[in-house]
Amino acid sequence: MPELPEVQTIVSDLNKVLPGLIIRDFWCDSPKIIKSPKNLDEFKKSIVGKKILELRRRGKNILIDFSNEFVLLIHQKMTGHLLFGKYKIISKKFHLVDGFQKDSKSKNYQENEFWEAKEAGPLRDDSYNQHIHFVLNLSNGMNLALSDVRKFAKIILGKKEEVENLSELKSLGVEPIQKKFTFRKFQEIISEKSGKIKQVLMDQKNISGIGNIYADEILWEAGAHPARAAKSLSREELKKIYKAIVKVLKIAIKARGDSMSDYRRPSGEKGNYQNMQNAYRQTGKLCKKNDGGIIKRIKIGQRSTHFCPVHQV
Repeated sequence: MPELPEVQTIVSDLNKVLPGLIIRDFWCDSPKIIKSPKNLDEFKKSIVGKKILELRRRGKNILIDFSNEFVLLIHQKMTGHLLFGKYKIISKKFHLVDGFQKDSKSKNYQENEFWEAKEAGPLRDDSYNQHIHFVLNLSNGMNLALSDVRKFAKIILGKKEEVENLSELKSLGVEPIQKKFTFRKFQEIISEKSGKIKQVLMDQKNISGIGNIYADEILWEAGAHPARAAKSLSREELKKIYKAIVKVLKIAIKARGDSMSDYRRPSGEKGNYQNMQNAYRQTGKLCKKNDGGIIKRIKIGQRSTHFCPVHQV
């Protein structure tokens, strides 16, 4: 799932090209991803002809502000990512067998529409960018597309006040790359929690935007075992974790995110943090701290967790 650095990269990149553009039309072949309004005619009426003002990030959510005081919320979930480029519609014919679609030249077929980038490059050539299920047609001839292989993404359109008061936004914790995320604030958060430190870091009600990748990376950097009880950490240990949160997230944002899995930038290109990982999915490799440790993998809260058993205590 795209985490804070990936979502911030998407928002920053799109803020360079989208503000001032007008929505001319939209297309969606998976209505279930549009949670509100359920009526697609109402969705279209509220968005077409409206100007994009700016994009914002809240936790792992992307918020697009429009000129009519509506906001489009997009949560990319596990495998979704937004792409920006010139697309064209192509049609493919699928043979229907017991309700399932299969490629065939048979006359018993259903014709479906698909979107394809017009120009060669990562938008068209990278398979992770080819699962287009939502498209906005823009006034400059470009398209904003959502690629999501598993179709778990969530889209909500509504008045600004309504969207910003959604429980899923109101319940989010402090943003860890903002000035108000002080060590004192971090201490307050941790002091109230009895869970394992990795689970505390990943709980979006505590700190927003940190997921499995960066929790592993932060704790590796800080030298803290992911299974340690949060309440058992000393002030000095907490200070190291706090500094690691700020450091790791800033490095990951500068690296344009982690593309070890599905995530891609709006250009269709990969981020670079997967080439810099120290713990996440590094099982069996020598620890880069040169302490002789071998990165191990365990499960914490049903999530794979990676750490060095030598310097993470």
